[in-house]
Amino acid sequence: MNDQQFQQVLEYLKKLQDQICSAFEEIDTSAFKQDQWQHANGGGGRTRVLRGDIFESAGVNFSHVKGDKLPASATAKRPELTGCGFEASGVSLVIHPDNPFIPTSHANVRVFRTTGNEESKWWFGGGFDLTPFYPFDEDIIHWHKVAKQACEPFGKDVYSKYKNWCDEYFYLKHRKETRGVGGLFFDDLNEWGFEKCFEFMQAVSNAYLQAYIPIVEKRKNTSFLEKHKNFQKYRRGRYVEFNLVYDRGTLFGLQSGGRTESILMSMPPEVSFRYNYQPDEGSEESKLSKYLSPKHWI
Repeated sequence: MNDQQFQQVLEYLKKLQDQICSAFEEIDTSAFKQDQWQHANGGGGRTRVLRGDIFESAGVNFSHVKGDKLPASATAKRPELTGCGFEASGVSLVIHPDNPFIPTSHANVRVFRTTGNEESKWWFGGGFDLTPFYPFDEDIIHWHKVAKQACEPFGKDVYSKYKNWCDEYFYLKHRKETRGVGGLFFDDLNEWGFEKCFEFMQAVSNAYLQAYIPIVEKRKNTSFLEKHKNFQKYRRGRYVEFNLVYDRGTLFGLQSGGRTESILMSMPPEVSFRYNYQPDEGSEESKLSKYLSPKHWI
């Protein structure tokens, strides 16, 4: 990946952040607040956060960071890159709706290349996943249909490969449950060459809004009680556990000297922890456990 190609991706990612923010502002009629920041080793980013009526907290972050040495989180599975410099950029977002009947959603697309060595290595990564509290099969099926449609032009096995990877990645081993109902996850993508890999990243980016916005529109006026809100806060605790224990992006950001507030913008605004909580058998809340293992939705 040469400098011109990397710059092309950077410009796309900035426009993607604008597009996603505009879509959520249209639904909520509230505006994102932006913090523009600089990275100590070069580059920087734009962190945008919205706190509105529909979205209790929506964070959409663009970042472009550089470093002289890859952090441990990046070389754990690539020991041959130890000591290399790097340049990375991406758009990452987490949407925490106020209404418990709207699922939380996450999406991320990114590009990475090494620097300071004779042969630069590069790859793309990203995906999106859905975390409902009160799941609806029709919403989940729609989510996965859009994901599959985005993958189909790139190969018949692409959706199943990255759907399975998502199920494996967003898994809380200590809880023996998935974070939600999955979606897509891909990383280390370079075998198709720059153009096709970049096209795939764009296809996944475009699919996120197509998958999520209809669900928000369908569920945003659903009435809810305090018990629903309390269960949402309890289940948000699982989100915190995953992001702080397993998430590679969080680890990479902190280890590479990224802006802490931007890295932790993914955290839900209100969370509760209850010791050994078990929902009542047959309750609405008890149904969620049936959705927290990998399943073929389409």
